[in-house]
Amino acid sequence: MSSISTAAPSAQPPAAKPLPAPGDRYKWTALSNTTLGMFMASLDASMVLISLPAIFRGIGLDPLTPSNIGYLLWMLMGYLVVTAVLVVTFGRLGDMFGRVRMYNAGFLVFTLASVALSLTPGKGGSAAMWLIGFRVVQGIGGALLMANSTAILTDAFKVEERGMAMGVNMVAAIAGSFIGLIVGGLLADVNWRLVFWVNVPVGVFGTIWAYSKLVETGTRKKARIDVAGNITFAAGMILVLIGLTYGLQPHGHSDMGWTGPWVLTEIIGGLALLCLFWYIETRAETPMFNIRLFRIRAFSAGNIAGFLASIGRGGLQFMLIIWLQGIWLPLHGYSFERTPLWAGIFMLPLTAGFLIAGPVAGWLSDRYGARPFATGGMIMMAASFGLLMLLPANFSFPVFAALLLMNGLGVGMFSAPNTTGIMNSVPNDERGVASGMRATFQNTGMVLSIGLFFSLMIVGLSSTLPASMAAGLQANGVPAATATKIADAPPVGSLFAAFLGYNPMEKLVSKDTLASLSPQQSATITGKQFFPKLISGPFIDGLRIAFSASLLMCLIAAAASWMRGKKYVHGDNETGPFGAPNDEGPGAADEAPVAESWVPA
Repeated sequence: MSSISTAAPSAQPPAAKPLPAPGDRYKWTALSNTTLGMFMASLDASMVLISLPAIFRGIGLDPLTPSNIGYLLWMLMGYLVVTAVLVVTFGRLGDMFGRVRMYNAGFLVFTLASVALSLTPGKGGSAAMWLIGFRVVQGIGGALLMANSTAILTDAFKVEERGMAMGVNMVAAIAGSFIGLIVGGLLADVNWRLVFWVNVPVGVFGTIWAYSKLVETGTRKKARIDVAGNITFAAGMILVLIGLTYGLQPHGHSDMGWTGPWVLTEIIGGLALLCLFWYIETRAETPMFNIRLFRIRAFSAGNIAGFLASIGRGGLQFMLIIWLQGIWLPLHGYSFERTPLWAGIFMLPLTAGFLIAGPVAGWLSDRYGARPFATGGMIMMAASFGLLMLLPANFSFPVFAALLLMNGLGVGMFSAPNTTGIMNSVPNDERGVASGMRATFQNTGMVLSIGLFFSLMIVGLSSTLPASMAAGLQANGVPAATATKIADAPPVGSLFAAFLGYNPMEKLVSKDTLASLSPQQSATITGKQFFPKLISGPFIDGLRIAFSASLLMCLIAAAASWMRGKKYVHGDNETGPFGAPNDEGPGAADEAPVAESWVPA
């Protein structure tokens, strides 16, 4: 049973007075620069995603060769793993040494890593390791940007304007992830290095702009670095996320590696270290993360909702890409090589939904609070997943587009209000670490979602695809023993092939086998229709299982979001970004002095 606590949690050391800011116009400088930073980071991530076939062709490496699957997975997941691990630490450092200082360093690191990636030397495995290594460095820059941009906006904007600012910032980030699919597809057709070069002028401009215009407006907290907390958190997160990454690879005679000893050791050991981290933080004099913040209902409920929402929708992009590239586009006459670009174009309704709902929901949440919009957005997302499950593999595009728009509207309604509710609920000297914890929940949810979606899809495919593939190959002249051997290959290979824009049959059926068939039979097997028709039924079975999990996650997230309570803005004698008492805007004056708590006072 909840009760009211008259003092919101705060760290032991007294907070310093806020630094002066140059004036009210500064908030627009902060918004425009942080929006550029988040857009660049998300744009890059999706450009790399859609350009992976061109990148691997450029370095002379087949990503679907069993020995190279690890390279492929780390190109996909390395950036997410690094950002999920480091954002809390960088958020705390921002609270201690200045959020703008940390954010500016992120812009610089991200830009320098982009230069290094565009200059990748050599070929083969050494080039792949260079790319993975500097993607990790890019992840460090991205973590610095993510951990501090939200806190900078919270410092710069008054209470009644934060939702609007978060809406603009988050819509730019989400829109960048889908615009990058189109930009990456266009640039990769010219030269794969352009995918990284395009970030350089933007990064140079943004870095110079950030260093020259952004100033510290928030409260710094003097504290010692929590070495034990940082080490246990980082090590625990790394082990868990590495385990989730390698769980997707086949192990022994299994289609996936979840039961492999190394994967189990990594996940269980990582969870044990995270439990140790929690124990350390409850007893540290100056903890890396103030665990007592979770006593604030708006903070904990918002993060739970964000985590579940991230799991629910994180793998959606991957499933839609496979659906479009592996089935729908080839059935409608598109070559497999052209499907990555067109998949990005056909997913634009999803981006349109973000662009429409994000700023509007953020602006309205400034007046009415986060709960109705965040909860409504999750319910709308759940409904869209339920309706997507009803579509056939070869759907009508107007219906598909309408459901993508609906899903995008739901995400837009949820994202900015939920983030604003989280950031409004914490003391201003905890905003950096609170922003980092929010980003950790979001990024970890993304990695979990990718693992969940792919695993459920592989389970669905494993039950029906081998028999369908063997029968289809035998019907076109492939000997029964050869057809059975091809069909028994782990379905993860077919999924990755479709995801990367390859024709899976050209990878699964050897050239010698194709040469032994008649020209007509060979053309049929490697044509645009064979694999899409073969996988359509099994894929939809797996998709319905995966989207059922998403629907459930979104409904639980809606319930958690509703439990955040009415609008709450942390006050407790807190001062605003320009030194004025933070009692402006609806709900601040009458609700700010108290915090709704999960536990009895």
